[in-house]
Amino acid sequence: MPFNLYKYYEGFGGATILIALAIMFFAGFLISRVTKLIKLPNVTGYIISGILIGPFVLDLISPTIISGMSFLSDLALGFIAFGVGKFFKKEVLKATGGRVIVITLLEALLAGVLVTLVIGLCFQDLGWNFALLLGAIATATAPASTLMTINQYKAKGEFVETLLQVVALDDVVCLLAFTLASSIVEGLESGNVNALEIILPVIYNLSFVALGFLAGFLLKLLIKGRSANSRLIIAVALISLISGACILLDISPLLSCMVFGASYTNFTKDEKLFDYVDHFSPPIMLLFFVMSGMNMDFSSFMTIGVVGVIYFIVRLLGKYGGAYLGALITKSEKKTRIYLGFALAPQAGVAIGLAFLGERMLPSSIGDTFLSIILCSSVLYEMAGPVLAKIALIKSGAIPKEAFKKEKKNRKIKIEYRINDFPIKEESLNEKFLEKKEEALPLGHDWRKTRAGSYPYNIARQKHDEIK
Repeated sequence: MPFNLYKYYEGFGGATILIALAIMFFAGFLISRVTKLIKLPNVTGYIISGILIGPFVLDLISPTIISGMSFLSDLALGFIAFGVGKFFKKEVLKATGGRVIVITLLEALLAGVLVTLVIGLCFQDLGWNFALLLGAIATATAPASTLMTINQYKAKGEFVETLLQVVALDDVVCLLAFTLASSIVEGLESGNVNALEIILPVIYNLSFVALGFLAGFLLKLLIKGRSANSRLIIAVALISLISGACILLDISPLLSCMVFGASYTNFTKDEKLFDYVDHFSPPIMLLFFVMSGMNMDFSSFMTIGVVGVIYFIVRLLGKYGGAYLGALITKSEKKTRIYLGFALAPQAGVAIGLAFLGERMLPSSIGDTFLSIILCSSVLYEMAGPVLAKIALIKSGAIPKEAFKKEKKNRKIKIEYRINDFPIKEESLNEKFLEKKEEALPLGHDWRKTRAGSYPYNIARQKHDEIK
């Protein structure tokens, strides 16, 4: 039974909000330390902490504050999409673009078709409208937990690039599928299909694709010659602006912010800004996932029953089967075929937003069941998703083994080369230093006393930073 502990600090205006934020930050941090001990990603810890401080356990956060922070989901999705955009470089798209599109279409549409057919045939009392909307939402994949897991373990390589591109394009397919499905449902309910209701959301999304492209070009102009702090401020302002505009038109900021990041990286070839944003966004990501845990409705678990279980399983089978088939057709490497489907399990964000729209299109009793299925399964997917994503990243070789080894503290720096003893030609120096496996010179080394000058010292410093 909830303790309603938020009442002890409720009614103090701004102080209440700040206390609630502090509780969310501390809860997310502490629980993630516990989950880290059992080798679980931080995302899982954040969601569990949200459940613990949420309305169904300790009830530490006021419902008013929870509802008032709903904008966080759109802002977090904006940051996530902007970060994913850096993987859409022209040279990468030329090499993998067709392959990624084929994999995305197959894994998304196979999941949607399977869910629609299985739910429609097995639960005819719910109706085909219910099955059609559920199948459309089944196509979506949430990039947030996957991206957080990738960042936490510094995963990289072809598998990661393919995964992030597929996850990003997934939501494009979902938005188009849901727009078409909802138009058909509304048409069947009213007796006619309104073409404008199909076209208008597509026009909005295409308009915001153009806005994201222009924002990337604008960012290039605004940050020229600016300091790191100023560049970060301008980037965050543009991400917030795009996300806010998307809220006004009730569309997802994922597509627009993804194009924003992609256009910027192709205009400038600059990756430092993405590093700045990555260092700025962890508190926002923490709040986003803690909020996801707090919004988990345990009372709905009893209402979804067999329908929810079948939806949960069939969607996973569709995602895995479609990803495997797509990778097989495009002749992707074996590890991608086997493990890509596991990393596509998470579902939240766009799916939850569309679920509220779907609820309003269905009769009240069926609409409640529809929303409950998406909410509960999304939380379950978000709990299992990071674990499955981590397994896929490890098995595919995307996570280096070093990520799981504890770094030795107080490592001694070993000097194996002595640049004081002989002059070194600059043209051979870079190769010579890169070939050595020993660690670099201490940063306190005085290059002015050497014959070779500052060049070897700079190489040594660079090597030291990489080791550190």
